[in-house]
Amino acid sequence: MGNLIKVLTRDIDNNTGNFFLDFENAQPTGPERKVWDEVNEVLVEAMEILEELQSYSGAGEAIRQAIQQPSEERVQERAWAAVVPLVGKLKKFYEFSLKLEGALHGLLSSLTSTRCSPTQHLEQEQALARQFAEILHFTLRFDELKMTNPAIQNDFSYYRRTLSRMRINNVSQAEEQNEVNNELANRMSLFYANATPMLKTLSDATTKFVSENAELPVENTTDCLSTMASVCKVMLETPEYRTRFASEDTVLFCLRVMVGVIILYDFVHPAGAFVKSSKIDMKGCIKVLKDQPPNSVEGLLNALRYTTKHLNDETTSKQIKTMLQAN
Repeated sequence: MGNLIKVLTRDIDNNTGNFFLDFENAQPTGPERKVWDEVNEVLVEAMEILEELQSYSGAGEAIRQAIQQPSEERVQERAWAAVVPLVGKLKKFYEFSLKLEGALHGLLSSLTSTRCSPTQHLEQEQALARQFAEILHFTLRFDELKMTNPAIQNDFSYYRRTLSRMRINNVSQAEEQNEVNNELANRMSLFYANATPMLKTLSDATTKFVSENAELPVENTTDCLSTMASVCKVMLETPEYRTRFASEDTVLFCLRVMVGVIILYDFVHPAGAFVKSSKIDMKGCIKVLKDQPPNSVEGLLNALRYTTKHLNDETTSKQIKTMLQAN
């Protein structure tokens, strides 16, 4: 695969301007290097975060013992000792979400500037487009792992209950000995209470980016997102392009990116992604998802069902709602 974006000259789904992006091999050019280096640091840590989350086993047994034997001091101490380092990991994940927001702002600043059109940005700054895709891929993977691991909420809930008791008995000891104090625990609680915390972080960050850059036409951002969705859809549904992926993992990568940009578009665009005038071919995107093995895309379909903003609006066609109904 060449490093340059290749424009498909044929009309697909009555939409001209569909693209093939080299998500596997795109490398930064000179003008991209500064932003690319900054974002790359965050992406390297993102892989470490996923590994830690994947191996997160929780302190379920120690907590059960502590609940069953509330008067046994040693049992309580064992549960606390088991939970504290795990909450340290949860703190790390939460703080990483703030770094992710900064990285996204840097990429959006480059990919939506008025220097050229969103399409030209994607053509000329493939390496940054690839990093944007990698952030979306990480986000949906993180949330999939979080949703299927109830130990995260259980551990954090036990920590907060115990911390509250400690503060009642000895405020200074509770605050001094634990890196996650009550104020930070409150912020983390809001983060983890969300079913898809990283996706909410990105949605909020994209909305914030648009509001903070009022001089930038909102279409610069939404067109960047809709073009990326189209890119992924075309690559996934066109055999001659899909076969050019060096790794089968790139298929799931593209699926996650497609769903991620749809959700961001739905939050940023005033009318959302599901309205008839949307620049995203929602029926085509849903069809691509449903054409995959069900066990690999159920989480992505659920993301569209439950984390978008406008799906249940009256302006959403019954056909789209029917296509997204859970089986």
